[in-house]
Amino acid sequence: MTTELRDRLALLVAGLCIAASLVALAVGRVDVGIYLAAEGDRVVVSHVSPGSLGARDGVTQGMVVVELNGAQLLALPQPVYPSEWPDTGEEPEPIGVEPSEPTPVSIDPVALNELLNQSIGWIGLIQPWEIDAGSVETGYQVNGYLYSHYFDGGSTVPLALGVLILGAGGWLLASGRGGTSLRPLAVPAAVAVAAPLIVQPLEATWWVPAIGLAGVLSTAAMLPLAHGLISLIREEYDRRLIGLAVVGFAMAAVVLAFMPIGFASPDASGSVRWILAGAVPLLPGLAAAGPLTVGGQGSSSGRLLESAEFAVAGATPMVAFATDGEPWIFPLALWLGAIFVAGRFTIRPLARLATRAQLQRDLVVAATEAERARVAADIHDDALQELTLLVRRLDAAGDTEGADLARTVSDRLRAICGDLRLPILDDLGVGPALDWLVLRIERLAGGEVRLERSDGTRPPADVELAFFRVAQEALSNAVKHGRPPIVVRYHATDHGASLSIDDAGPGIPEGAGDEAEQAGRFGLLNMAQRAEQIGAILDIRRWPGGGTHVALEWRPR
Repeated sequence: MTTELRDRLALLVAGLCIAASLVALAVGRVDVGIYLAAEGDRVVVSHVSPGSLGARDGVTQGMVVVELNGAQLLALPQPVYPSEWPDTGEEPEPIGVEPSEPTPVSIDPVALNELLNQSIGWIGLIQPWEIDAGSVETGYQVNGYLYSHYFDGGSTVPLALGVLILGAGGWLLASGRGGTSLRPLAVPAAVAVAAPLIVQPLEATWWVPAIGLAGVLSTAAMLPLAHGLISLIREEYDRRLIGLAVVGFAMAAVVLAFMPIGFASPDASGSVRWILAGAVPLLPGLAAAGPLTVGGQGSSSGRLLESAEFAVAGATPMVAFATDGEPWIFPLALWLGAIFVAGRFTIRPLARLATRAQLQRDLVVAATEAERARVAADIHDDALQELTLLVRRLDAAGDTEGADLARTVSDRLRAICGDLRLPILDDLGVGPALDWLVLRIERLAGGEVRLERSDGTRPPADVELAFFRVAQEALSNAVKHGRPPIVVRYHATDHGASLSIDDAGPGIPEGAGDEAEQAGRFGLLNMAQRAEQIGAILDIRRWPGGGTHVALEWRPR
């Protein structure tokens, strides 16, 4: 999926969220889950939906309606007092009781039907046995329930905030102010954070289909961001595993949104649902952030800030799901404020230090390669040319022994030039250069050194140089400390390149990579620096059965 298509899908989901919420505000009604019916001359509760607002408040089937939306449906006996109170200010004695017994209020059938079809904003209920047990002296236990605040337009606040986050957040990320690595994810990230707030008018209806629709839309809003983060995961196996987990969490969130049994405990089911939906981008975000080490050689300076940005992008939608009640924006604002403070005073200063160290390391590597090239050119243009003339003169003078010695020195200098800078690497690429290196190493190893390669495309020149130098160092270590057979595998496609070197020796000691600099193992340190320079992953380990494994994986950004 291309970035453009992913952005369009994210915007489509955002548009559907906004449209559905506007419809809910315009024509939607709150389903409190209390259903009424006329039984004889009384109006009673005929059914209460499990997990609804009414069930949460303790409304049960069979309760008698005393008052509904301001209309009196059952008149209960009340004391009647004189119209004038005595001058003493004391409460006068009642002069009677009206009505003498609980009496249903007569209402026109058409008006009663209209009343029963209205959304319940206020309802007064009493249990049937409370009617029989009550009296003027003891009173009647009437329970009142207010639901008008669920549909008084308050859900427009999170909708407006969501739209604001969608626009402002998308602009902020697209401009690079929210992190340069998040610019390709600007639209999906903004949609994922805004959607949980935008769908709040649907949630506020307490109508199961509307809540289900809100669950589907908010979960769908997570998928474009999750897809973008998955594409940033380096390992193919990890991408597949995280992809399957994302699908599983998304399906579980959607199913839970539509399951009536899930509303038996609304708070618990809502929490589980937003955790499942929030995990959809969270898992790939954490996986894309990845480890901050390369080959066990310490912190990867180039990925420090990038990793933090990926992790934050994956976690922020879950915080937006938690922002599901008044004052609405508080949890999300607290989270974003914490991110700003951490980035301003911790992450970015560390990243600047790491960038400075990386720049110094790159300059050292570049200077080393430049010096190698200069020395190789000097040897080739001066010493080798003079040795070639010397060989010819010795041959002409009949000094066979001297000529052979001069040829041996000439061959040795050519090998040194190849070590310093191999022309075949620049001309044909790292694959043919590895062919040459393996043939040369095989003469020194005293056993089989095999190359398996498939290089359908050439990586950039700096990547090829890093791969060759890592292979050169790893093969040198395999000859010194390992045993044949030595197997070199190189694979290059448009999606990246990988290199591995395995030997049959005793294997590298545990922790050797971490202690390379202190122990003076500059070969291991040099391989780690080469990998960091091109943003590749270097893995050096000992196989359980013996032998050292060196692997280098590079993926274009």
